[in-house]
Amino acid sequence: MTRKDFLAALGAGAVTPQMLKSSPESKPASGGSPPVLKLSELCSLDDVEAQARSVMLSSVYDYVSAGAADELTTRWNREKYRELRLQAEVLTNVSQLDCTTTLLGQRMKMPILLAPTSNHRLVHPEGELATARGAGLAEATMVLSNGANTSVEDVLRVATQPVWFQLYVDPDRGLARELVQRVEAAGAKALCVTVDAPIDGARNRPDRNPVVIPPGVGYPNYLSKADLVALQSLEGVHPPLLEWRDIEWIRSLTKLPVLLKGIMNPRDADTAVKLGIDGIMVSNHGGRCLDTQPATIEVLPRVVAQVNGRVPVIVDGGIRRGTDVVKAIALGASAVQIGRPCIYGLAVGGAEGVAYVLQLLRQELLMAMALLGRSTLAQIDRSVIWH
Repeated sequence: MTRKDFLAALGAGAVTPQMLKSSPESKPASGGSPPVLKLSELCSLDDVEAQARSVMLSSVYDYVSAGAADELTTRWNREKYRELRLQAEVLTNVSQLDCTTTLLGQRMKMPILLAPTSNHRLVHPEGELATARGAGLAEATMVLSNGANTSVEDVLRVATQPVWFQLYVDPDRGLARELVQRVEAAGAKALCVTVDAPIDGARNRPDRNPVVIPPGVGYPNYLSKADLVALQSLEGVHPPLLEWRDIEWIRSLTKLPVLLKGIMNPRDADTAVKLGIDGIMVSNHGGRCLDTQPATIEVLPRVVAQVNGRVPVIVDGGIRRGTDVVKAIALGASAVQIGRPCIYGLAVGGAEGVAYVLQLLRQELLMAMALLGRSTLAQIDRSVIWH
């Protein structure tokens, strides 16, 4: 099923447990029925994923977890963090650990944001409402997907922490303008324009195991049902037009900070900053678009060097441990984003599951800081990377 087919199944309501049970496919992704564990029994983000896989439909798990083509970039995103080794210092004062930070004028409890991910109602009946509540419990910023099953207005009504909005620029520029104005009026604190996904990559695993869309799944943040995504077929690929001048135009529409999500080339980062963009998100879309791109942690230092402190740089992709967060900060990131782990937390425990994932990662970050001899994020630099 292509993204166009997926989004074509538009409705108005939420997915209920009854809908999921009545789906033609009712087999959990794990193929068995392992015991349901309490959140407190899940010791790592990998544990959360394993538990989520046991309760999610296999097609939904494949939709969430899959990367493009041979999924090499998706794998490298994680592996390259593991290849980086840490250098600790001992006998330093780490009695007062502090991982708070300020990003775009916003004070944050941790340098960890919820990356934009779509279709939360495929894993929980409350969808993005539960995700927003979970972000609130953990005191974290959520980046709401343009492809959410819940309207930006409804999410902002339940959110107790800042919400940013991820934008796919509609081919109808009048509708794009209307959505930007709507997002700003709803109270979002930043606009993150996705620039790396004019089309989907070849997502073979979901194609082999298509999602069965329950009735009532809607996409209320899309203003039109036509031309939501590029047309792709064996006869041709026709991505919508999006150029630098369109980014300048989007910037002119809003007083919100505008970030570009999907920057993997230092030259693009430099162009964006010169156009007045407020932040860079180093992202390869979780490996879901162009396979065999390098891992984001490999690209991060080059982008950071090109940006040279002019705007904050955020990175996502493959982050599963507090030590991964440390490594990203050490190589110049202002903050990180996590996507799939929050979906798995949502599947396992709703709002509490999302909060648990964020709190677990924050706890690991603080533990890593203490063991490295760094009591604040400002003290984390390249000297913690072992060479």
